[in-house]
Amino acid sequence: MAFFSKIFKNKNDGDYAMALDIGTEVVKVLIFEIDFERRKGIVKGVGRVRQKPGDMQSGAVTDIAGVVSTCQEAIEKAQKMAGVEALQTVIGIAGELVKGITTVVHYERLNPEMKINMSELKNIIEKVQYKAFDKIRQQIAWETGQSEIDVKLINAAIVDVKIDGYRITNPLGFQGKDVSIGIFNAYAPLIHLGALQTIASDLGLNLLSIADEPYAMARSLGEERSLDFSAIFIDIGGGTTDIAVVRNGGVEGTKMFALGGRAFTKRIAQDLGLNFNQAEEVKIKYAKNRLEEKISQKIEKILEEDCQVWLSGVELSLKEFSDADLLPSRILLCGGGSGLPDIEKVLKGTSWSEELAFAKKPTVDFIKPKEIESIIDKTEMLTEPADITPMALANLTLDLAGEENAISKILRKTIKMMQT
Repeated sequence: MAFFSKIFKNKNDGDYAMALDIGTEVVKVLIFEIDFERRKGIVKGVGRVRQKPGDMQSGAVTDIAGVVSTCQEAIEKAQKMAGVEALQTVIGIAGELVKGITTVVHYERLNPEMKINMSELKNIIEKVQYKAFDKIRQQIAWETGQSEIDVKLINAAIVDVKIDGYRITNPLGFQGKDVSIGIFNAYAPLIHLGALQTIASDLGLNLLSIADEPYAMARSLGEERSLDFSAIFIDIGGGTTDIAVVRNGGVEGTKMFALGGRAFTKRIAQDLGLNFNQAEEVKIKYAKNRLEEKISQKIEKILEEDCQVWLSGVELSLKEFSDADLLPSRILLCGGGSGLPDIEKVLKGTSWSEELAFAKKPTVDFIKPKEIESIIDKTEMLTEPADITPMALANLTLDLAGEENAISKILRKTIKMMQT
């Protein structure tokens, strides 16, 4: 099954698609109509169903049959609300071994007077892709201790093109000596991709794309398309924390680590002698300031150490980006786990950020669903930080359904070649 396919044949037809966010804690489904003229997605149906214990671990599927059952229930809820069936689907992928990185390659042309043509551009892009692939394989092999782990490309995007130092959007027809192209690539182990492909097949879905979730998140804001927009996106899910760094309008890279909201729930359950569901309910009430002050103070004390461990994960992830350049000073939060007041509190502390290459003390804000301007919510159910990821996946669908320029077509063909 191809990860990328042009399945929107007639743009005059009101077409429907689905965003499927298979989270560690909750499966979220959006069914939306694509308005091709305005490049908008109009959400008509929402489905949310909690995962069964043991079906997911740290963003990865551990029981395919169990996840299929939960997804089917969530899809049926969304379809009932929307009144339509949508089979065209984008599925999000997360997990510690999902890697995203931007690779910049400088290419010195032998004849600067000649205009760049399609054949030469294709050659440059292929060189960048294979260089990035080798780098990612080495990194995952080092982290896992397995030299032969099978890694597949899932997403790619051109983030920067320069000729002799001048930034352009399409190098075709230009002259010049030094061509530099930055391409963001996201990779994941075959075992994770295969599980999601099987789930899509068992559900009878037409898989448009399997998408790196932090990449989709970073592309979700309209500001991201601005060349002067830079930010750090942090999505705290049930089993993982996903981080994306955007510089000058381009995704520089993504990182994930296996610590999310489920870890905080387990800590509350352990210290208060509750089962997991009871602890989750207490955590949600605590996040919404619906507990007595004495109990809230006790939970804050319980979570203090785990929040510091989580912050260390953020710090380690960002350290790799700060080795190259100053980090963006704007931090944007989303995901169900971001609702804990302790998360915002530790991020606003000064000590951790002083250890990293921030130009100034970072500010911390939350992404609100209404800020994803390309997705219009007709259900009025998308109001929480946890709704950002499925909305970001829906936004990515609009990119895949739109018109492609020449450089994107070359990139898509290169991706298909590498995936096979």
